[in-house]
Amino acid sequence: MATRKNVTGRFGSAAAGLLFATAGLTLAARQRWLEKARLQERQLELEELAIRRQSLEHQQRMHWELLTRAIDDPSLAEVIDTYDKSIPAARRRQFLYANAWYVYLYHVHRAGLLDREELYRHLREFLQSPAFREYWEAAKHMRASLNEASEEAQLGFMVDGLVKDLDEADTDDWWVVGNPPTG
Repeated sequence: MATRKNVTGRFGSAAAGLLFATAGLTLAARQRWLEKARLQERQLELEELAIRRQSLEHQQRMHWELLTRAIDDPSLAEVIDTYDKSIPAARRRQFLYANAWYVYLYHVHRAGLLDREELYRHLREFLQSPAFREYWEAAKHMRASLNEASEEAQLGFMVDGLVKDLDEADTDDWWVVGNPPTG
C-alpha cells in the first residue's frame, strides 16, 4: 500500500499541476477576451464620436445654407425673423448674418478649435460692431428661452457680462476689457 500511496501522490501532483496550468491558460484566455472586448467597445465609442462630428458638420452646413437663403431672400427671412418688425428689414438681415457668425463661433468652440478664452476674445471684438451689439440686444428674447444650464445659455451669460463690462469700462482700449475665462 505504501507504493500505491506514493504512486497516487505522484498522479495527484501531476493532476494538480495540470489543473493549475489549465486554470492559468483559462485566466490568460479570459484576460485576452476582456481586452478584446474593451478594444471593441472603444472602437464603437470612436465610431459613435465620428458619427456625431459628421452630424454636427452637416447641421452646421445646413444652418448656414438656410440662413444664407433667408439673408438673400426677404420672403424666406420672414419664416425665421422674430425680431421687432419696427427694425428696418436691412438691419434684420444684418441680425441674421450676425447670428450666423455667433453660431459659427459657438460651434468652433464646441468642436475644440477655440478654447473659452479665445472665444471670449473673438466675441469681445465682434461686440465692437454696432450692428452686432444691436443684434445681441434684439436677440435677448431668444436667449431667454434657453435652458439656463445649457452650454449655449452659459455662453450667452458670458457675453452678457462682457457687454456690461464693455459698457462700464473707463478706457477706449476695448481689447483689455473684461476677464476672459480660462480654459
